[in-house]
Amino acid sequence: MEEIIFEIIANGGNAKSLAYEAIMESENGHFEKAEALLKEADESLKLAHNTQTQLITDEVNGKHIQVSVLFVHAQDHLMSAIEVRSLAERFIHLNQRLAKLENREEN
Repeated sequence: MEEIIFEIIANGGNAKSLAYEAIMESENGHFEKAEALLKEADESLKLAHNTQTQLITDEVNGKHIQVSVLFVHAQDHLMSAIEVRSLAERFIHLNQRLAKLENREEN
């Protein structure tokens, strides 16, 4: 069970890191790179979510899962990664708008 939990934590953490990196790239005007990083983050989130879904499916099918602090941590980690990814998309969009406005003022 610990290995499964660590899959969620690792993939969630990877997704969160990629989302933060995407924000930084957008702040530097590298919007294509930012979008590519968000796609990578989505892949990590998909892996984490698939693992989570399997645990839920097992529970529904009668395979009881012992809820531990580590399991709660994994769920919390995944939830925060999903939120950071969503916010990253907004930040990137706002940075794109800001870049367009700055370019208009320069011209």
